[in-house]
Amino acid sequence: MTNPHDIVIRPVVTERSMADMGEKKYTFVVAKHSNKTEIKKAVEKIFGVNVDKVNTLNYDGKMKRMGKTQGRTASFKKAVVKLTADSKEIEFFQGM
Repeated sequence: MTNPHDIVIRPVVTERSMADMGEKKYTFVVAKHSNKTEIKKAVEKIFGVNVDKVNTLNYDGKMKRMGKTQGRTASFKKAVVKLTADSKEIEFFQGM
């Protein structure tokens, strides 16, 4: 089994993700190769909560240009994790 910290890379802190915290929805950038079951187990193990459902979104990198040279930003995978009603909240987000 892989390390849970290799699956959950970092939290996403935006206005929309902070508004969803009231509904017990938390957003994370996750490894591109991970699936919903692996994400669920990793979040439950890292934060000690009960996960109800996981939604994933794949983002392709955008084309960017700087002068004559052009390139692409990094692609990534994002997961929105909904906790069960009786689960405790994630303490990591409490101070924000």
